[in-house]
Amino acid sequence: MADITKEQVKHVAHLARLAITEEEAEMFTDQLSSIISYAEQLNELDTEGVEPTTHVLEIKNVLRKDESKQWITQEEALKNAPDKKDGHFRVPSILE
Repeated sequence: MADITKEQVKHVAHLARLAITEEEAEMFTDQLSSIISYAEQLNELDTEGVEPTTHVLEIKNVLRKDESKQWITQEEALKNAPDKKDGHFRVPSILE
């Protein structure tokens, strides 16, 4: 088991720009050691023949193929606009 030392906790806190007290360093040392010992239980699993994966389920890209196609004209796009000027949509001003 890889125990975490109080100096390591203080070093990481310093890197993270966190101010911790001696009591907090002691508490975090105990907590992090417990977390690591719990995670080390995974080392007991037999992973022989198991391929490494990044996802449990197979994920496929579901985007459509990028193809050029005919699109509507500017006039068609502006046809139902409530307010337009010089080929653009007009909207209420939000600046004072």
